[in-house]
Amino acid sequence: MSLHLQNIDHVVGGQSHISGVDLELEPGSFNVLLGRTLAGKTTLMRLMAGLEQPTRGRIFMDGKDVTGVSVRKRNVSMVYQQFINYPSLTVRDNIASPLKLAKTPQQEIDRRVGSIAEMLHIEHLLDRYPQELSGGQQQRTAMGRALVKDADLILFDEPLVNLDYKLREELRDELRELFKARNCIAVYATTEPNEALALGGNTAVLHEGKLLQYGPTEQVYREPNGRHSAEMFSEPPINIVPGKLTATDITFDQSLHFPCDPGLQQLAPGDYDFGVRASHITLKPQSADDVELPVLVDVAEISGSETFLHVRHERFPLVLHLAGIHEFHVNDAINVYFPSHQLYAFDKQGSTVHIPSSTQGSVAHG
Repeated sequence: MSLHLQNIDHVVGGQSHISGVDLELEPGSFNVLLGRTLAGKTTLMRLMAGLEQPTRGRIFMDGKDVTGVSVRKRNVSMVYQQFINYPSLTVRDNIASPLKLAKTPQQEIDRRVGSIAEMLHIEHLLDRYPQELSGGQQQRTAMGRALVKDADLILFDEPLVNLDYKLREELRDELRELFKARNCIAVYATTEPNEALALGGNTAVLHEGKLLQYGPTEQVYREPNGRHSAEMFSEPPINIVPGKLTATDITFDQSLHFPCDPGLQQLAPGDYDFGVRASHITLKPQSADDVELPVLVDVAEISGSETFLHVRHERFPLVLHLAGIHEFHVNDAINVYFPSHQLYAFDKQGSTVHIPSSTQGSVAHG
């Protein structure tokens, strides 16, 4: 089954929640909706499901116009952030509930429930009730109920956001493997760029109800079509530094200038916003064209085995994403190294005009 949202607008109380979205999802595809809170992810999924109707535009499933068709008449399943299970039913009956509503023969119900439970590693929990389960087990049960239906379209609205990191990682891996064997369309909403990268498939970047970019996830990450897409698909957000490009070099102020990459030399001289990912700025030079920047430390955020180091140059702030634990004090004077060969360039309208050739290598988060 294919799904095509054709020039969709959704306006509520005079406010635009979705604007001009044109998105076509292929049969058997896994698709991530990536955007910040209030970007329009949940609204778009509700439109896909038939829980909301568009103000303008059409929705097609397998070429059939289903714009006015209710969710009850669409073969759709949805998993939410919260663990929505029936407390009075066992795990077995929770998973089986959509099949019972469809009057599926009992033998087929038993087969499909057993198969899904085994796939989600909860076969030993089938006779328990939701209140006897951990958070992860409850979410697996909710996923099982969505998956057992064998729907044409399965929607995941940030289903792992309330779980701890280790469990999120485990379920994410299981989901990715699970959908390799299914021919339905899966749509997964998240605010986290690294989760989109981990899930793979295709990613649609949303911002303020508009679709900024859609394509294979790694390609969207490596080749953002504009500044907003680059900022959204980086954690922490990509560093943006305004500067001036001449025929031979880049200038950030009167004292800081350096030779530009051959790719940048092809651009017309003028004012640009230059972007560099946090994981590409280092504490030691990595190549001959790295620029040394004297900066002051604002704060070092240590998170597990990595450090987010916030620093400031006299003209702009920067964030570094460093592997390992690095301890600094506020206002420590240090040098960081700015890789000129890994600069994105955006024009003043926000469109990408240069993508560094180094992005063709392996994906680096950050």
